[in-house]
Amino acid sequence: MKLKILNFLATIVVAFIFSFFLPWWSVMLAAFITAILFSLRNAAVFLVPFLAVTAFWMAYSFLLASGNDYILAKKIAVLFPFGGSTFLLILITGIIGGLAAGVAGIFGKQCLLILNK
Repeated sequence: MKLKILNFLATIVVAFIFSFFLPWWSVMLAAFITAILFSLRNAAVFLVPFLAVTAFWMAYSFLLASGNDYILAKKIAVLFPFGGSTFLLILITGIIGGLAAGVAGIFGKQCLLILNK
């Protein structure tokens, strides 16, 4: 349990640091690195980075959108079939980032297994 929490927090911290220097795929690199450093088992290999990056991207996009009173987020939400809902836009944004990080976490675990052989 402690390893899962440590991986969760490390993924958020590394993704936050990488987001200053790298583009959107930095969350995948963060999940890959933390999957190698803190090896998880079974479904946690996908779920922990997924939940970490989903929470990170949702919080980050919420902070960015609230800075301009959701003006840009409302305009983007109208372009998609979300009915103009900024909350749904933020949720979908987090889920997309979480899926990318979850797959990168699985890839990191598989690379670790290959290197250990």
